[in-house]
Amino acid sequence: MTIDSDFTVFTLTDDQREFRSTVRAFLEHHVPESEVRRLMASEKGFDPTIWRAMADQMSLQGLIIPEAYGGEGFGFAELGLVLEEMGGALVPGPYFTSAVLTAGALMCSGDEEACERYLPGIASGETIATLALTERSGRWDRDGIETTAGQDGGDWMLRGTKHYVPDGGIADLVLVVARAASGAVGLFAVENTDDLVRREQSTLDPTRRQAVIEFVDTAAIRIGGEDAWPGLSHALSQAAAALANEQVGGAQRCLDQAVAYVKVRSQFGRPVGSFQAIRHRCADLMLDIECARGVAQYAVHAIDHFPTESESAAALAKAYCSDVYARAAAANIQLHGGIGFTWEHPAHMYYKRARSSAMLLGDPSFHRGLLADSIDI
Repeated sequence: MTIDSDFTVFTLTDDQREFRSTVRAFLEHHVPESEVRRLMASEKGFDPTIWRAMADQMSLQGLIIPEAYGGEGFGFAELGLVLEEMGGALVPGPYFTSAVLTAGALMCSGDEEACERYLPGIASGETIATLALTERSGRWDRDGIETTAGQDGGDWMLRGTKHYVPDGGIADLVLVVARAASGAVGLFAVENTDDLVRREQSTLDPTRRQAVIEFVDTAAIRIGGEDAWPGLSHALSQAAAALANEQVGGAQRCLDQAVAYVKVRSQFGRPVGSFQAIRHRCADLMLDIECARGVAQYAVHAIDHFPTESESAAALAKAYCSDVYARAAAANIQLHGGIGFTWEHPAHMYYKRARSSAMLLGDPSFHRGLLADSIDI
């Protein structure tokens, strides 16, 4: 991805265009709307066969993981393209949780031994990993951490309950954020998930599952140093930038569906898309989405090239793209009229994803606060 120095215009390289086209074709073949609906109602919420194909044919799980740890070593710009396509297709499953959020937490931990131990499995798709951070309060900051970590004969033991753990019901590896006796926030790996008490949570968006996980003197391995929060904060920021690109993909699909419908739906002998109010509504949505795409692309570009700006760019992208996706999803329902409110139409699926994604990693107000803190206002 290149940037025009005068106008800050993002231009994809030929290789990136081809990569994006390949990802889109893969998703159209393996995850059409009918498959999304089937997986929404399934027990696991994803298809292991598709998950394996994603790893074996496309190597997507290891996209941003360095080659030294079994990954492909691509940048976040390429990841943004993948997530935008996945957002448009509403891909169910643990890709974002495992390959982006949890892999990022490991890579930002500074613990090379842990990276060597866990990242190859994540990159190959053999391991589905999740990050258990939020508690009942749903807060994504360090002040919300109540789960405790203590030592028993040199071994670390965890005690507490994590809520809203993405894909927590199917994860093979759980990274837990817990507070030690010193008050420092640490990162701990739970490998033996058979000993965990896990309960699926009822969620608005069935394409992105969540779980409650209880830790009762659960054995864990410490990752990184005593205070893991700086690395975790950086990983959460990177994940927010990536999620913003997924939100853009969903918002664009909402606009595409709405425009396609108003072109063929007729009232008073003419397509409703010819009415000025409808045209203005679609034009406003297009402008919103193009602005969202620009800020989301810059956020992942900053991770690769301007790290000092990456956290403020990610906060801005997550806040703005969350709002834009919600508006686009709501407008899609309204522009479809009565059919947009039915279960048979996919509009409600995008609306639910828009609302759940807005809360994941913190709501827009939370990220505006992070942005204000990062630029000292």
